[in-house]
Amino acid sequence: MRIREWQDVLADVTERDVDPDDWRAIAGDRAGGVGEDMYLAHPRAGVFFLKTYAKNPYQVRGAGTRVARKLDDEIGSFMPENDSGGRFAVQSPPEDEDHAETVSKRLRTVLETHADAPTRPQDLFDDVMEAIESPAFGPMAYDQYDRPDELDDLSDRFEEAEELLDAELDDLIETDEVDRGFM
Repeated sequence: MRIREWQDVLADVTERDVDPDDWRAIAGDRAGGVGEDMYLAHPRAGVFFLKTYAKNPYQVRGAGTRVARKLDDEIGSFMPENDSGGRFAVQSPPEDEDHAETVSKRLRTVLETHADAPTRPQDLFDDVMEAIESPAFGPMAYDQYDRPDELDDLSDRFEEAEELLDAELDDLIETDEVDRGFM
């Protein structure tokens, strides 16, 4: 298992050649200490585990790893379904001005279409993510004040990764001298 900087793991997620709308995520408070835990999963791309914390209001630090090569039924049972209320997306910036203009025209068309027709919020979200070419998006279970039970279940399944990432994050927090956080 290779522990890497959290943004490198997200870059790995965005570079996967898989259906972008098949991703699912679950996140919440870290079990012990400052920060948050997040699992990103895709049936073909695998399962990624991130631990992050806010060093200050402008900078997030953390570590992550890939914990499974594919999302099987057992692990998938802990992830949210498509009809869950929360949504997430990973976004990459446009490559250049021409690409930005093309994306903005597609986005304008999507918004005009949805303004004229009855639609569900999930459908608008999915169409917007496709228009802006998000490489990963989908349903998300998130609790900003606690931990979803499924997050604890996943942590139990990936106990070694949990311990390694906890140690890595604790080292970052100590190095940054934010042991107490700023909550």
